[in-house]
Amino acid sequence: MVQGPHPAPPRTPTPTAARVSVPSTTTSAIGPEQVTGAQSIVRSLEEAGVEVVFGIPGGAILPTYDPLMDSTKVRHILVRHEQGGGHAAAGYAAATGRVGVCMATSGPGATNLVTPIADAHMDSVPLVAITGQVGASLIGTDAFQEADIVGITLPVTKHNYLVTDPDDIPRVIAEAFHIASTGRPGPVLVDIAKSAMVSRTTFSWPQDLNLPGYHPVTKPHAKQIREAARLIATSRRPVFYVGGGVIRARASAELKALTEASGAPVVTTLMARGALPDSHPQHLGMPGMHGTVAAVAALQKADLVVALGARFDDRVTGLLSSFAPNATIVHADIDPAEIGKNRTVDVPIVGDLKEVMADLLPELAREHTQHGQPDLEEWWRQLDDWRSTFPLGFDEPADGHLAPQHVIQRIGELSGPESIFAAGVGQHQMWAAQFIKYQRPNSWLNSGGLGTMGYAVPAAMGAKVGDPSRTVWAIDGDGCFQMTNQELATCTINEIPIKVAIINNSSLGMVRQWQTLFYESRYSNTDLNTGHGTVRIPDFVKMADAYGCAGLRCETVGDVDATIKRALEINDQPVVIDFTVSRDAMVWPMVAAGVSNDDIQYARGISPAWDRED
Repeated sequence: MVQGPHPAPPRTPTPTAARVSVPSTTTSAIGPEQVTGAQSIVRSLEEAGVEVVFGIPGGAILPTYDPLMDSTKVRHILVRHEQGGGHAAAGYAAATGRVGVCMATSGPGATNLVTPIADAHMDSVPLVAITGQVGASLIGTDAFQEADIVGITLPVTKHNYLVTDPDDIPRVIAEAFHIASTGRPGPVLVDIAKSAMVSRTTFSWPQDLNLPGYHPVTKPHAKQIREAARLIATSRRPVFYVGGGVIRARASAELKALTEASGAPVVTTLMARGALPDSHPQHLGMPGMHGTVAAVAALQKADLVVALGARFDDRVTGLLSSFAPNATIVHADIDPAEIGKNRTVDVPIVGDLKEVMADLLPELAREHTQHGQPDLEEWWRQLDDWRSTFPLGFDEPADGHLAPQHVIQRIGELSGPESIFAAGVGQHQMWAAQFIKYQRPNSWLNSGGLGTMGYAVPAAMGAKVGDPSRTVWAIDGDGCFQMTNQELATCTINEIPIKVAIINNSSLGMVRQWQTLFYESRYSNTDLNTGHGTVRIPDFVKMADAYGCAGLRCETVGDVDATIKRALEINDQPVVIDFTVSRDAMVWPMVAAGVSNDDIQYARGISPAWDRED
């Protein structure tokens, strides 16, 4: 049974069949075959279509690593830390849309996966984590390297399993991949006792699955679709509030069609960058704490907000009670638990967003035929005024160091829209979301919900493995980089030529920004000593060389383009660039935590003056 009941959905769905067929990589059904449990794990991964596993062996998982060595279908990449393996699997999944797979041993190996599993859970990333567990007879005895990883991960997985019977392995793994990749995607953990791996069993890949408690609703209710179309067609100040669910649903084409049919403005959250091309004239940019003024103001002044795969996160809404105060809310999501969770909804739509928007299009056309196109001219006049008056920009630093915004903008411009960009967490993440123009989905990877420092390098590695023809950048801070940079060894040894741009302000930059603004510039424990003094600890160029990477440094604005171009020319090894940037640069615009979006600051001391009474 699937872990945990969902809250009742806003409507009564017609359940899909609980029994589903299981795709196989073979052309004929797999008949019974005598194998060990470990061999059954590897065979199951092959049948599930797994191409790559990121992992580290250890005692409890060791029996599986022996037959894994003989697999001709599954590539194993030996990472240097289990957290790196988890983020690499997530990066692979985010870039390709396929399920990412990681593997670890029991105890500390499994607990090191908790952060990437929680990260994938928050950002709806399809992930299967396979962990070894001590033998069944030892479970509960505090045996060497025993940890209740099933219990530990219960709140941060879509579902998880403890397998002690080797006969259950094929069925459980087939179910894990199905659950991870359907409905709202998410991580599934499969914990397998070592005793099950060494026992003999009969391998038989299931031809169908029976999951009586699992019924993802994909087809939206026609009545809700009609009402949503009526509201879109009659609203005078509509806004499409687009979240990461559109990316996960692979519904960017439908979003573009709906956008153009409606004439309405669109904002894309941190998780939805690239869902609609930044170059599209109806795109206002990113909303929220560090969103554009136009995007934030549009939501605040809207009379209709159509939320598509978004969850009314606090980083978007600001003070929730003051968010979009005059708007009717349409909320469409694959997960009924999200609808009404944070904001009362007027029109709830449960369904796959690809189907939701496909169904909305003919209904909207019918409304337009009957009532004519809505008059949005005044609304667009106001939006364009906000866009032109408060564009994204930055000041040149007074300290002579590089402007980080300029560096990141030039990386995006010189590398181009076909590249993939993975960011760590902090100021550089926000600048990358703001100053790189995203023209396609799956080109922007970041830790949005959990905000995990150390995400960028392993996620970029996984993305490059999944989509090797693309240029892949990890845009990292000097703080984030030092948490998972050991995966550069993995990249070098496995010929995964990612490019790493370290936005080095010698500080924990976002924390320092808050200390500047809210703690009277008392910089408690935010100086990292990585580039603004006479001694660099560590010296990132020397570190790159030690890991077998090309190490570059850029300290002057005149060298920025040449350095990026040099990195783009190197494709036979990973590249690390140490950009020495100003530590006083700040991320603007900004809505302070816990205040209304009406109190957005365009820059320090500058607040947009829109009429708050209308």
